[in-house]
Amino acid sequence: MADFAPGLVTVFGGSGFIGTQVVRALARRGWRVRVAARNAKSAPVLHMAGDVGQVQVVRCDITDKAAVAQAVRGADAVINLVGILFETGGRKFQTLHVEGASNVAEAAAAAGVQRLTHISAIGADANGKADYARTKGEAEAAVRAAFPGAVIVRPSIVFGSGDQFLNRFAAMATWSPVLPLIGGGQTKFQPVYVADAAEAIARATVAPEAVGETYELGGPSVWTFEDILKFILRETNRRNILLPLPFPVARMIGSLAQIPAVIGLAPALTKDQVVLLESDNVVSPGAKGLADLGVEASGLEAIAPAYLWRYRAGGQYAESPAA
Repeated sequence: MADFAPGLVTVFGGSGFIGTQVVRALARRGWRVRVAARNAKSAPVLHMAGDVGQVQVVRCDITDKAAVAQAVRGADAVINLVGILFETGGRKFQTLHVEGASNVAEAAAAAGVQRLTHISAIGADANGKADYARTKGEAEAAVRAAFPGAVIVRPSIVFGSGDQFLNRFAAMATWSPVLPLIGGGQTKFQPVYVADAAEAIARATVAPEAVGETYELGGPSVWTFEDILKFILRETNRRNILLPLPFPVARMIGSLAQIPAVIGLAPALTKDQVVLLESDNVVSPGAKGLADLGVEASGLEAIAPAYLWRYRAGGQYAESPAA
């Protein structure tokens, strides 16, 4: 059965790191894209993601049911990418992940939307120890309750030029002589390239066989946390010390480091993020993934050097690391 014809798709969180790539992938397929964003600062960039008039940006707070209902009105498909990695004074996991996702799913069902794609995360578990994982799991249940045919997409760590993982530790390496090997650095990840994740989300939204399915997105290789930090140091020509940090100690440090979040600043680390690191973040055995959506995974080592050079010791024109 062929994909259904392009129409109007509303993308919540379309101005974010993954969202901007999803908007481009949909525009390439001929969809008219309505980006529902909390603020419209990125509107000029998003408008250039498609042809003139193809991408529209509307202001929408996902916690406002009336605004969400207005944003999905007339849409053939809806994609929800809204999520946060840490809480601030006014932005909480429960509010955005669970209540926001429920608002979108209920509005999509009420509006007669044909397809709903909800972006979750590997490790989502309504009984999880970390608040992030728990609320992601609760959100999945809320979405399926309101919209049974919803497609759930769970990426592992997503990397790319604007990511908040490789960039964070590469930046830290420019000023700190020590990088923390949290929990000994043996937590496993399966990093997925942002363009691959976006293409998979676009395909899952239109493919008839994806209705009601769950996809876990991971790259071609599994890396330990230690492997990733060593890769970052190698690509940036740095010799920082990798210091093992037991989980109990890391949790205490995370509790203190997250204090800036109270006033809206990005914390270096939070206790909840440490708890997340206590579990591997890889695709489950037998889970459907990129290959099932016809996407060939790109490797971290092939993509990341193209943006990690900005952290290179000696500046961007310093010699590249030896092969």
